[in-house]
Amino acid sequence: MTATSIDELCINTMRFLAVDAVEKAKSGHPGTPLGAAPMAYVLWDRFLKHNPADPKWVNRDRFVLSCGHASAMLYALLYLTGYDLLLEEIKQFRQWGSRTPGHVEYGTTPGVETTTGPLGQGFANGVGMAIAERSLAEHYNQPDHEIIDHYTYAIVSDGDLQEGVASEAASLAGTLRLGKLIYLYDDNDVSIEGSTSIAFAENVAQRFQAYGWHVVGPIDGMDIPSVESAIKMAQAAEGRPSLIICHTIIGYGSPNKAGTSAAHGEPLGAEETRLTKENLRWPYQEPFTVPPEVLAHFRQARERGSRWQEEWQVRMETYHMAYPEEARQLDEELRGDLLPDWDRELAVLFSDNEGPIATRETSGRVMNAIAKRIHSFTGGSADLAPSTRTLLREYGSYGFDEYRGHNMHFGVREHAMGAIANGMALHGGIIPYTGTFLIFYDYMRPPVRLAALMGIRVVYIFTHDSIGLGEDGPTHQPVEQLIGLRSVPGLVTIRPADAHETVEAWKVAIEHRDGPTALVLSRQKLPVLDQTELAPAAGLRRGGYILWEAAQPPDVIIIGTGSEVHIALESGKILQEKGVSARVVSLPSWELFDAQPEEYRHEVLPPDIGVRVSIEAASPLGWERYVGVEGIAIGLSRFGASAPGEVIYEKLGLDAHHVAAEAEKLLRRKI
Repeated sequence: MTATSIDELCINTMRFLAVDAVEKAKSGHPGTPLGAAPMAYVLWDRFLKHNPADPKWVNRDRFVLSCGHASAMLYALLYLTGYDLLLEEIKQFRQWGSRTPGHVEYGTTPGVETTTGPLGQGFANGVGMAIAERSLAEHYNQPDHEIIDHYTYAIVSDGDLQEGVASEAASLAGTLRLGKLIYLYDDNDVSIEGSTSIAFAENVAQRFQAYGWHVVGPIDGMDIPSVESAIKMAQAAEGRPSLIICHTIIGYGSPNKAGTSAAHGEPLGAEETRLTKENLRWPYQEPFTVPPEVLAHFRQARERGSRWQEEWQVRMETYHMAYPEEARQLDEELRGDLLPDWDRELAVLFSDNEGPIATRETSGRVMNAIAKRIHSFTGGSADLAPSTRTLLREYGSYGFDEYRGHNMHFGVREHAMGAIANGMALHGGIIPYTGTFLIFYDYMRPPVRLAALMGIRVVYIFTHDSIGLGEDGPTHQPVEQLIGLRSVPGLVTIRPADAHETVEAWKVAIEHRDGPTALVLSRQKLPVLDQTELAPAAGLRRGGYILWEAAQPPDVIIIGTGSEVHIALESGKILQEKGVSARVVSLPSWELFDAQPEEYRHEVLPPDIGVRVSIEAASPLGWERYVGVEGIAIGLSRFGASAPGEVIYEKLGLDAHHVAAEAEKLLRRKI
C-alpha cells in the first residue's frame, strides 16, 4: 500500500469513528472531525512527540484541542495510537460514566491535556503550557543537556478566535515570543448561525501578525503535503509563536451538509452517513470499523514514543550525574512536592504587637518568604502588582529577553491571566498564582471554574475585597463576587481576618494540591489579633473556629469573616458588658469548614444555640446555612458608594453596635 493510500485510509478511519460515535449517541459534532481530520492526522503522524504508553511523560509535546466539541476526533486518535482507551469507550461516546464525554475533559481520558469546550480557553491554556516549558528549560537545561525541550500544539477554530480570551492570550504570547507554540487554525468559515462572515470578517492573518505571531497560509488544510510543509515552517520560526491558517470544509464528504452549519452540532443521520461513506470511498458500512492496516500504522506511535522516552531517560540519567542538585529540584517540582520545612520562614513574619496591616500587605510578605523556599512559585497580576502586593522581589520578570524570572506581567487581561495560569499548572513544574481586585473576578470566572473542574493547583489572589476600599466607589467595591466564588464546586475560598490568618491561609493554599484556592484580601489595614488572648489562627485550617467567647454555654453566636471578624469581636464584647454571653466565630472558609467532621462543626456551631448573627461586607446570600432560617445575616443587599471606607461601613449598618443590637433583638424573640 502506498503512503498516499494509507494516509487516506487513516484519515477516513478517524472521520468515521467520530461520525459513528456521534450517530450512535444521537448527539455530538461530526462536522469538525470530517473537515479537520487531515491536519490532525499530519500533526499526530508526522510531528507530535508523545508516548501513548505514558501520557504523563514530562518531555512530551502538548496537544490542545481548543475546539473541544470535536472531541470524537481526538478520542479516535487516542484509541488508534494506542492510549489506554478502548474502542468500546468510543462506542459509549457521551454516555454516563464513559471516558469519552461530549467535550474533552482533563483527568477523564488519558492523553487529554486540558478540559476544553468553552471556546478560547484551550487557546489560552496552550500559551500557559508554552510559558511553563520555556521557564523550566531556562532554569534547568545546561549545555549539551536539553532536558526540557518540547512544543505546544493546538487546533483552534473560528469560534476560538472570536472569543476575547484568545485575543488577550495571543497578544501576550506574541509579546513573549514563544517560539515553541504552534497553532493550526481550522478556518472553515462556518459557525452555528451560518457563515462566519456575518460576525467575523477581519483579516486574521494581519491581526496575528500585529500581535507578533509568525503566520503561515492560508493553506489547503485538507492537503497533507501543504499541512506538513506549514508545520515545518512554523518550527523553523523559533522566535515567534506560529498560526497556520488551514482552509477546511466542515462536514467534508457529506453530500447535503458539507460546508453548512447543519454539519456542526448534530448527527448526520443514518442516510446521510451512508452517503458520506460512499462519497469518500469508505467501503465499510458497519459502524466503528478499523482496518487492520490502519491500526498497525497508527500503533507505530507506541514504538516511536517508547524510543523517544527511553532516549530522554538516558539523557536525564546523565543529567542527574552531572547536575545532581538541579536534577533533584526539577524532579520535586515536576511532582509538585514541597520541602518538609517549606513554611519555616512564615512563623516569624509577624508578632502580636505589630500595628494594623492590610491582609494584602501580609500576603505580599508571605509570598516573598514562600519564594525563598519554593522555586516553582511563579505568577503575577493583571497590571496591578503594586496594589495587589503580588510582586516577588529579587526574582526577576518573565519576558522575551529573560525567561528565568518568576514575575509574570499578564497585562490588563484578567480572563487570559486565569486561563494561562491554568495552562502553567497543567504543564507541571510550576505552582502558579494570579492577582487582581476581587471585583474583577467577574472577568476571569471561566478559567476559575475550569480549574476547579480539573482539580488543578492554582492560587487566585483577590484583593480590595469589600466596600472597605472606600473612595473608588461601587464600580470597584465587590458585593456579589464572594458568594460567586463560594458557589464554585471544588474551589476553596479563604477570607482571612488578619496577618496571622493570612499566613495560615497561604499554608492551606500551597498545600492544597487537588484543586484551586482563592485568597480574598483587604486593602484597608486591619488589627493583628492577639494570639495570647484569642484562639490560635491555626484554626483557619479547619475553615472556622471559636475565636473568643465570654462563657459557656453562649447565649449568642456571632460569625464573621475577613475584616468583619473585628466587628464581630467588638460586638461580642459589647454584649458581654450587657450581661449577654457571646461566642465569636471566625469562619474564613466555608469549604474547609464544611469538610470537617460533624462533631467538630457542631462544637463550633452547636445546633441547640439558635441565636446566631453573621456579619460580612458582601451579599448575605448563603449565610442561612450557618445562622439558620431564624438567624440574622448582616451584609450588603445593595451596591456600595464612593466615600471613606469607615464611613460606608457605618452608613450601611456594618458596625459593632448594630450587630450587638440585632443579636439582642433576636435573643429577646427567642426568649
